[in-house]
Amino acid sequence: MRQHYLIGFFAALVLSIALGLYMFFEPARQAQAQLDLLTQQVSEGQELYAEDCAVCHGAAGEGLGATPALDSEGLRAMDFDTLYKVIARGRYDTAMAAWSVTDGGPLNDAQIESLIAVIQQGDWLSTRGVVVGLGLEPRAPISVTVTNETLLQIAALPDGERLASAVQTYATECVACHGANGQGTSLASALNTEALRVDRSAAQLTTAVTSGVAGTVMPAWAGTLTPEQIGDVVLLIQRWDELPANAIPEPPARPIIVTEALLAAGEQLYAASCARCHGTEGQGTRRAPALNEQPFFETYTADAALIQIISQGVPGTAMPAWGDRLGETEVEAIVAYLRSWEPTAPAVAVPQTGGGFGGPPWQRANAAPNAQPLAQEQPQTATAADPVGAGASPASAPVVDWRIAALIGIPTAFVLATLVGASLALWKLRNA
Repeated sequence: MRQHYLIGFFAALVLSIALGLYMFFEPARQAQAQLDLLTQQVSEGQELYAEDCAVCHGAAGEGLGATPALDSEGLRAMDFDTLYKVIARGRYDTAMAAWSVTDGGPLNDAQIESLIAVIQQGDWLSTRGVVVGLGLEPRAPISVTVTNETLLQIAALPDGERLASAVQTYATECVACHGANGQGTSLASALNTEALRVDRSAAQLTTAVTSGVAGTVMPAWAGTLTPEQIGDVVLLIQRWDELPANAIPEPPARPIIVTEALLAAGEQLYAASCARCHGTEGQGTRRAPALNEQPFFETYTADAALIQIISQGVPGTAMPAWGDRLGETEVEAIVAYLRSWEPTAPAVAVPQTGGGFGGPPWQRANAAPNAQPLAQEQPQTATAADPVGAGASPASAPVVDWRIAALIGIPTAFVLATLVGASLALWKLRNA
């Protein structure tokens, strides 16, 4: 009987110690769980930021042009509800659109909360790494330099100092969208036009520059330019016809920023859109010339030329214009992939035949010419470095929290010990 009491006492003692340890470690466990949840939120938010926000706010939240920076103490200290409303509903009369699905945008509540986690809790240097890794880093703002000779000619005009200042402001902040000498680009309309000088008053132009133009990519410049700079730019627009011809030069072509993600995308796009005519490895077919050979790269030394050919096609040939089917980044991805062949390109490529490329009938295949054999599934073998097996999902390995095991195991042990003690006591009574 005394053994029964001792067993019950020790079982209760073990249970008490286990519960005490659980209570001691539980706050730390909860804090770690919250940290893990925040880390996951930030990770998801960084990818969303790269896809949807970096193009305007910069890869590291530094802000581009007139778009405000997100890497600021004010935003980190801003309350959650205010940030949520700005992202979900946008900001009236600015370039900030509504991103919530309830307001016509593409993001749900969880995704918006992930973006807020990036803004308030994330590390912007880490975010930039994610943006660059996905091949989505926005280009540095384009600017050009106006020669001193041109500035002296402009300064000699009436109000010349203001006009010269405006030309420098335009060359730094505006030329990327509105083009050389205000002639316009595909992004923004021309500013150097007689119609604009006649039809728009100074007040209307000032409002457009200060507050932006709703429904366009024209942002509000009030937070970037001073009222004096805005007034000078308006004066430039009104008197552009008095300036020397080509006062503001053509901006340089933007280099393609090559990343592993961009090359991978280019490989996929080439296989889907180009390989049927130019060959699976760019060696050419009877339908189109080789791309993977030295004469091709010697002829087209500039990426801009390849971008134009892919986007606009080649008149008089079978090369179509892909600009209406592929975006700018997709075209650049194909160009980057083609350039990756240049170091190893042969002097003369051997054209690909068969497989539907115009070869004799016995070489033609009914399948798509770029069909690839399916990878054979390999058995997963666990190693010391990868205890779950190479390539296997970590979820396939059982993970048991020792606290949960203690909560289940200790009461079970207590019940078993009680039953054993009771059995021993009954056995002794029967044999007494």
